[in-house]
Amino acid sequence: MNAAEEFETHRPRLFSLAYRMLGSAAEAEDAVQDTYLRWHGALPGQIAAPGPWLNKVLTNLCLNRLTSARARREEYPGTWLPEPVATGGGALGPMEHAEQREAVSFAVLTLMERLTPPERAAVVLRDAFAYSHREIAGVLDCSEPAARQLYHRGHRHLTDDAPQPAPDPAQNAALLQRFLSAAADGALDRLEQLLAEQVVVWADGGGKVRAALRPVTGRDNVTRFLAGLFARFTTGVRFEAAEANGLPAVLGWEGDRLTTLGSIDAGPDGVTTVRILRNPDKLAHFAARHRPLSQNA
Repeated sequence: MNAAEEFETHRPRLFSLAYRMLGSAAEAEDAVQDTYLRWHGALPGQIAAPGPWLNKVLTNLCLNRLTSARARREEYPGTWLPEPVATGGGALGPMEHAEQREAVSFAVLTLMERLTPPERAAVVLRDAFAYSHREIAGVLDCSEPAARQLYHRGHRHLTDDAPQPAPDPAQNAALLQRFLSAAADGALDRLEQLLAEQVVVWADGGGKVRAALRPVTGRDNVTRFLAGLFARFTTGVRFEAAEANGLPAVLGWEGDRLTTLGSIDAGPDGVTTVRILRNPDKLAHFAARHRPLSQNA
């Protein structure tokens, strides 16, 4: 096996790590490619343990990207949402358990934005890749007590504002279908019954397409907003069920262009969060890996 072939055996794990670190599939792919360039440029015999070496190089590349990304996101027009990934094919590793799906959910990835880059690295390496605190210290070039502190501080920030546990995917898919049906029909009474009192809608257009710049909150406001949205903007749109970030989602296609990805979070009282992602830059990676089931569907 040559160096390029060996790197390819590590690529899926590296992408999974980079995506959890960055919340962007496009940036994750760029970070993995930069890691490959460093791998390709290493001297023969320089790398004794390829896996740990690659993880450390990639993590440090992601730390650099996170530092600049935080500044860019402060100027982001409107709501910032993580870039979606099609997880039905195992792009982010196993999704057999609720904890594995929740770890890459939009809710958790959004909360991760509150962490410092080193805290985020410590949490991802520990929770998603079972690194010990000593191994994390080696990746981050810090002491083991410092690595432990980074992890506990980051984990505390996440758990203090942890979202409600996601329902079973089959239940969530059924609820999503009922939600879409009510909104598409303009059935305000049916739609309202599915929403929690403090439901919120987040829409991400990235300043490139029309989307609400501020969150829409409260059952009454959200009901009217969604009914109006479907009435004005769904003509000629073909909807398709999919899986994004470990949970059911709905795709909106206009011809062969993916223009919208929607998902919901639900709690005991109904739908608590609606996410509408329309930024074409963030949909490009997903669209390239998930084609419509049928052009006539």
